[in-house]
Amino acid sequence: MREPRDRSRHQGKRPDKVARGHAASATEKPVIIHGAVPPRDVLLEFIAENPDKGSKREIAKAFGLKGDTRVELKDLLRTLEEEGLLKKSRKSLTRPDALPPVTVLDITTRDKDGELIARPAEWPEDLGAAPAVLIRQSSDSRGKGRVAAAGLNDRVLAKIFPNKDRTGPAYTARVIKIIDKRRGASLGIVHKLADGELRLLPIDRRGEEMVIEPADIGEAKDGDLVETEVVRSGRFGLPRARVLSIVGTIGSEKAISMIAVYSHGIPHIFPKQVMDEAEAAKPATMAQREDWRSLPLITIDPADAKDHDDAVYAELDPSPDNPDGVIVTVAIADVSWYIRTGSPLDREALKRGNSVYFPDRVVPMLPERISNDLCSLREGEDRPALAVRMVFSKEGRKAGHTFHRIMMKSAAKLSYQQAQAAIDGKPDDKAGPLLEPILKPLWHAYGVMKRGRDRRQPLELDMPERKIILKPDGTVDRVHVPERLDAHKLIEEMMIQANVAAAETLEKRRQALIYRIHDTPSLAKQETLREFLATLGIPMAKGGQMRANSFNGILAKAEGTAHQVMVNEMVLRSQSQAIYSPENIGHFGLNLMKYAHFTSPIRRYADLIVHRALVGSLGLGEGGIKPEEEAQLDDIAAEISTFERRAMAAERDTINRLIAHHLSERIGEEFVGRVSGVTKAGLFVSLPTYGADGFIPISTLGNDYFIYDEAHQALSGEKTGLGYQIGDTVDVRLKQAIPLAGALQFEMLSEGKKLPTAIRSFHKSGRRGRAQPGTRPPRSGRRR
Repeated sequence: MREPRDRSRHQGKRPDKVARGHAASATEKPVIIHGAVPPRDVLLEFIAENPDKGSKREIAKAFGLKGDTRVELKDLLRTLEEEGLLKKSRKSLTRPDALPPVTVLDITTRDKDGELIARPAEWPEDLGAAPAVLIRQSSDSRGKGRVAAAGLNDRVLAKIFPNKDRTGPAYTARVIKIIDKRRGASLGIVHKLADGELRLLPIDRRGEEMVIEPADIGEAKDGDLVETEVVRSGRFGLPRARVLSIVGTIGSEKAISMIAVYSHGIPHIFPKQVMDEAEAAKPATMAQREDWRSLPLITIDPADAKDHDDAVYAELDPSPDNPDGVIVTVAIADVSWYIRTGSPLDREALKRGNSVYFPDRVVPMLPERISNDLCSLREGEDRPALAVRMVFSKEGRKAGHTFHRIMMKSAAKLSYQQAQAAIDGKPDDKAGPLLEPILKPLWHAYGVMKRGRDRRQPLELDMPERKIILKPDGTVDRVHVPERLDAHKLIEEMMIQANVAAAETLEKRRQALIYRIHDTPSLAKQETLREFLATLGIPMAKGGQMRANSFNGILAKAEGTAHQVMVNEMVLRSQSQAIYSPENIGHFGLNLMKYAHFTSPIRRYADLIVHRALVGSLGLGEGGIKPEEEAQLDDIAAEISTFERRAMAAERDTINRLIAHHLSERIGEEFVGRVSGVTKAGLFVSLPTYGADGFIPISTLGNDYFIYDEAHQALSGEKTGLGYQIGDTVDVRLKQAIPLAGALQFEMLSEGKKLPTAIRSFHKSGRRGRAQPGTRPPRSGRRR
């Protein structure tokens, strides 16, 4: 696509901070007048080459812009964002495919000069291949001397710089610290050929098959999932591998989850030093704590939960100044008492970033001695906690809150289903005695808080979560969609308000912290959604600042229609990704200006940082945040944001592999699916019963020439006008299942539908995309 025409009227000298220039000749790039808005190509180049100066303020300063010219700059930046040439990242603007200034990298290879080359640890698939980054070994900018030299297979946190030499990789990087010294090992499946030769099959489609000599096989057998290292790789023939350890058997579900653990580099074995520290930990004392053990706080969690890090209690506010108001108390496990800054437990927790949840196992952030014992708010046992006491008016407006470091004793452990059944009039023996004194006041308080939530109008997407139920042997039994209960919503809203209170308190104390931020959808994504909704006759306002309730109006128009699921998915796709940051821009989805994760310190490192910040700034005793930790919050936020994406990818990959393994014996069967994605290459079809996606290549769709329309998320036949659009219900046949890759391929059985007039007219006018090359049928009318 051609670069949009330069609309700027200003040409002259470049600002000193951009580049030194002279008068432009007929063949030279135009130069810029200092103090005037630069042409768009110069502006884009500046942002690409100076990712640390991408805020409006920094750009204006670099080009010497003041007064009206700053307004002009703002308009130009908005235009570039609308056209998808820029995206907002925190408070800065970057190119859409640019790496953030601080990134977690995996060092994967060396170039011809022997220099280390890395790639981002996590990279969105829709942006194509991850960019290469040249590692520059240098001293630590904070003056702490030289950082340890990074090597092949290491995972590092690095400062990113554009490569201004214009040769080699697009970026260079300075290593801030080494996160994980990883062995050059890889996973694969042992496969014995008919002639007895042993092969190592890769666990993903990008891997390479290798030969295993009998002397290098160890105890591994055909079908085992093994960890290996390359022992020889020459120019000719397959590389040779040596088995280092046996992870499991591929027929076992546990082996499937371990594939994700290994392939994503998730630390899953606690070092001895960490385990020793955890085992030596002693229960917290009453020192500098308030005694709240008589307050009947209760935990409400999933029935199979092993750790309980939050407890709740509610009562009417006795104050005459707050008639019909309520007091809500949320108590959170005091993890900061046990995990001190810089300790082996702390370093390992940061290395993991969060717990990772698979259908068969949890890879915890903290050892069980801490997570399931000392910090778990067990029923009837003394446990240390950090509590927030929040007062709400009858309209659901928060009147105030206070934080306390306490010792508590949980009055009861209930599941969501138990608590809900009691409220619905069917209490069991355990919940029955709690109904009047504890449960009904909690539900009343939730009703009050819900008035505030309804007024706030956060984004209300209807995207049911699916849970895989396993058989005793670890294989898939069924996929279950748990019912969304008021009990879930009650706990969710109380946790949200506790998180808000934490952010507000720390801001008021001018204490550095890590926020949970969620940016507004980019203007480019808004435009794509707007064009898509137009095909369904659903209007979407153009221009201006979108709010969460704007999307709720769209969702309400689609509710109860055939397009409901499709519209929910498209609205979800239009949203930015929530991340952690020491700089606050608010949380768009929750429609909150101040928000920080506080309520799950057992499983999220961000919450542990917030706990330490509260303890330190409020003078609540030992375990507060340290100055050296405050100085590293930018780096920590970048790390844990990456580790969160890593966990999500590992969980998703495991589910895909599980379902592919489950369906691998059902090749040729027919299923009812729904078109969940449309690309130039074909259609993604999800099976609602299983929560899995499969692919249909465009070349297999039929005898027409299919045209891809990104804005309307559709493929339509050029001759017939029949096609497929996201959200369509279709009949498919399972053609192939590849368990190791978690991949399914389908054959389309349903004929395409007549697409909306708007799509067909777009195609006739040539305004929308074209089909994948090679998809036009040959002269015989048959597809190749």
